[in-house]
Amino acid sequence: MLIPLGFEQQSIVTSLGRMVYYTGTKELWGTSQTKSLVFFHGFGGGSSAYEWSKVYPAFAADYRILAPDLIGWGRSEHPARNYQAADYITTLIEFLEKTCNEPVAVVASSLTAALTIRAAITRPDLFKCLILTTPAGLSDFGQNYGNSLFAQVIKTPILDKFIYSAGVATAGGIQSFLENRQFANPDLIYQEIVEAYLESANQPNAEYAALSFVRGDLCFDLSLYIPQLTIPTAIIWGQKSEFTSPETGKRLASLNPGVIRYFEELQDVGLTPQLELPGITAGLISRFLKLLC
Repeated sequence: MLIPLGFEQQSIVTSLGRMVYYTGTKELWGTSQTKSLVFFHGFGGGSSAYEWSKVYPAFAADYRILAPDLIGWGRSEHPARNYQAADYITTLIEFLEKTCNEPVAVVASSLTAALTIRAAITRPDLFKCLILTTPAGLSDFGQNYGNSLFAQVIKTPILDKFIYSAGVATAGGIQSFLENRQFANPDLIYQEIVEAYLESANQPNAEYAALSFVRGDLCFDLSLYIPQLTIPTAIIWGQKSEFTSPETGKRLASLNPGVIRYFEELQDVGLTPQLELPGITAGLISRFLKLLC
């Protein structure tokens, strides 16, 4: 996975293993940043902190950037286990406890953004504000993703790992996923993106976290939790997100309008505006940081 110029790899130890993260080098950025800004990536075959690597350098002059590979993804440890939502809520909290000394602004994507909401409900003392792209539990308002045909197929032993190795962790599988699931405009996918996702997807034991996601083991009904959120929040939603529509996003936001203060829908954008339109996404994050934090 590509590390942007001016950034370096560090790590902390969580209850599930070592979590790698990327932060600005003192040689380039100095030590004058007094505030931290954390970026949590989403889930999918080959996901990692690379997802935010075209955005977070824009904030390094003013913030201490922290962009981890979550447990089971990227260069972090990949325990061979069936992952559950509680695993990620716990390790998100542990990461903030071990790297930040005060409440921080957190930027997070897709299902991880939904898990971040639950972490913020559990430990509001760790969070200053949330800026979330397409936060969805993928079983929202009673819909159960785990009952879908694809999720049921992936639950078949042996077949699940074959599908992963032959259909996901290949250049063609990554390209297809990006084209059909993440990007509204496939012309914006370039070779570096495919290579970064492919490297992450082929780490030892990478299939465990990915298959837990695809099976639906990490999914939940976010609508049951949003009313409990107390941290000021802004949401960015790609109009052409393949997993959850903007209408569902607006319905979720309406459950707590006093806390979810902004909802920005981006036209002709898919699940990951941070890769598809990184400049616009960085501009929106900058605006929301000023409004919320």
